[in-house]
Amino acid sequence: MIVIFCVVLIGIIFYNVKKSTLNAKEGAVMSLGDKTYIKKNDVDVIYLAGGCFWGIEKLMQAIPGVVDATSGYANGDSKIIPTYEKICAGGTGYKEAVRVEYRKKDVSLESILSAYFSVIDPTVKNRQGNDRGSQYQSGIYYADDTSEKIVKQVAEREKMRYKNFSVEIEPLTNFYDAEEYHQNYLKKNPTGYCHISNEKIERASKITVESSDYKRPSMEEISKKLTEVQFNVTQKSATEPPFKNEFWEHKERGIYVDIVTGEPLFSSTDKYDGSCGWPSFTKPIDENSIINIKDYNLGMVRTEVKSRVGDSHLGHVFQGDPESPNGTRFCINSASLRFIPYDEMDKEGYGNLKEFVK
Repeated sequence: MIVIFCVVLIGIIFYNVKKSTLNAKEGAVMSLGDKTYIKKNDVDVIYLAGGCFWGIEKLMQAIPGVVDATSGYANGDSKIIPTYEKICAGGTGYKEAVRVEYRKKDVSLESILSAYFSVIDPTVKNRQGNDRGSQYQSGIYYADDTSEKIVKQVAEREKMRYKNFSVEIEPLTNFYDAEEYHQNYLKKNPTGYCHISNEKIERASKITVESSDYKRPSMEEISKKLTEVQFNVTQKSATEPPFKNEFWEHKERGIYVDIVTGEPLFSSTDKYDGSCGWPSFTKPIDENSIINIKDYNLGMVRTEVKSRVGDSHLGHVFQGDPESPNGTRFCINSASLRFIPYDEMDKEGYGNLKEFVK
């Protein structure tokens, strides 16, 4: 009897060790906190809190590659089963959050997180938009080792942009689906409240450049790669002299990419002859690859333009420019750019973007 028991016990231990090893290789969910999540083949999961979950849910549903988005309550007091009334009363620790299920062959977690950061204010605590309260604290909650690594990499990049960074970055401890009337709320109520503009949601639905294809080198590598002017412009937000820079009057067909990462930014099709002395563009290839940040330097209020992955300072964007065909002027430093001629785009790995060059 003892022998049989030992054999069975060894078998159970072997099975569990083997199962744990397979799960680790597959990046399986490591948290048991989400009781209603069912793992699907080729589908990964991340949990995002960014103010009212109606808006985050709608944003995620707009992104190609996201297969499901579920509103719920994340990372609160484990002794409390949350309801909307309970979390609104405060003291539960739960945040309004969205479980995002996505196929990484169609969209990367990096691009999903970039879309998320584009609609929240990462500098504030316990609020987003008009919403106030601990349930509106922003946060990213990961459920496996692979996601943890990516989330922390993206968060470190975002921290470079802001003096204050208040987004929670934590493993998922628990998640409860919200009540049914909260699910797909803005689809059922198109005129309902949403703290995220339709413009931003529309932009996220048109991701063209996959951010996971590009990586920011270390500062040491950047320093070795760039000239002094290029380094000062991209890393220290300096400005090169007008009229005396490489691409001001450049007219060749092709695309302009971030000199630090190679991430594609602008097409020659959208370049126009501006009199400002720097390269001028009406729009980027993919709006999602451009980060706009308020700039209060030099006693002015301007909108600084940075690259998404490299966090390179590119220049500024202005509205109401009479020289621009659409009134928008992206005034960009040549020192931030590398030019890829149209005939070399295939060789350089940008052949999929030829449609943007006319």
